[in-house]
Amino acid sequence: MFNKIFGTFSKDLGIDLGTANTLVYVRGEGIVINEPSVVAVNQKTGQVVAVGGEAKRMIGRTPAHITAMRPLVDGVISDFEVTAHMLNYFIKKVHSPTTQFFARPRVVIGIPSGITEVERRAVRDAAKDAGAREVYLVEEPMAAAIGVRLPVQEAVGNMVIDIGGGTADIAVISLGGIVTSRNLRIAGDRFNDDIINYARDEFKLLVGERTAEDVKISVGSVWKTNEVLEGTLRGRDLVTGLPREVLVTDADIRTALSKSVKSLVGAVRDTLEDTPPELVSDIMHRGILLVGGGGLVRGLDKLIEKETKMPVFLAEDPLSAVVRGTGIILEDVERLRDVLVEDEYDIPPD
Repeated sequence: MFNKIFGTFSKDLGIDLGTANTLVYVRGEGIVINEPSVVAVNQKTGQVVAVGGEAKRMIGRTPAHITAMRPLVDGVISDFEVTAHMLNYFIKKVHSPTTQFFARPRVVIGIPSGITEVERRAVRDAAKDAGAREVYLVEEPMAAAIGVRLPVQEAVGNMVIDIGGGTADIAVISLGGIVTSRNLRIAGDRFNDDIINYARDEFKLLVGERTAEDVKISVGSVWKTNEVLEGTLRGRDLVTGLPREVLVTDADIRTALSKSVKSLVGAVRDTLEDTPPELVSDIMHRGILLVGGGGLVRGLDKLIEKETKMPVFLAEDPLSAVVRGTGIILEDVERLRDVLVEDEYDIPPD
């Protein structure tokens, strides 16, 4: 009875709970939220001051007792209570003020492949604390493959590389399951750190994370082309302590990212080596799919193609592939039940 009441007032949600951004899909409506996974907390009172885009705008502009933090690190929950509050904020945001109190939605959440049982349970518990009545988990490369309409339930090999903010997931999928995979802590945040370290070592310049990310987006490249891209790094001179700016090119960023990118490409090759020959044959024919924000770094698809001798394709709208997949699962949970990591059988369906 209560399930029917909650179902009347609730909107089923698909959530890509990312280290950098959280996207929310509402069944029947599409993607309605795309906000940074950032929460501003008052350290004196422990209260949450702001969530999402509003919290990110506070970074570097708040008193000492208010800190803007990411409750997820490397794709897993680092602060349970803050994550639950953030999820509750997003759940309420998609419901009208009159139905927020009764909102107990069914939720499908994308998680990194290879995380532990404890980390998976933390995601489920945080979603339940935020108000979800049923929680389904799906590994992000599987969700991304579904989001771009790959035939994941057929006896055909599909390879997906999902490079997000905190993790990179490399997976070979067939018959509704992941055959072989790698999960790396090499993704968008690591690329930002590489640029910060490069600026410190080469130019004796201390730059912030947002500055590094802006330069990564504007001139970041891992494949040499005839076009020269230039950008500006602004920060504090480590020698004089005064503000300074330096001009960097795409060649500088390639150098900064080279070690991380080499490890990423190596993991792709290792995954292919562990893949059964018949599935490798399928992948050679069908190609490798690149999704996630990290996949937008210029030339990454060409570099992986060169190193693997296989065609590599960047998905259309790679940032939303995972959340689109959770939405497709929401629309037909029974048909796609076998792709889920774990199900919640203790609560009967409506």
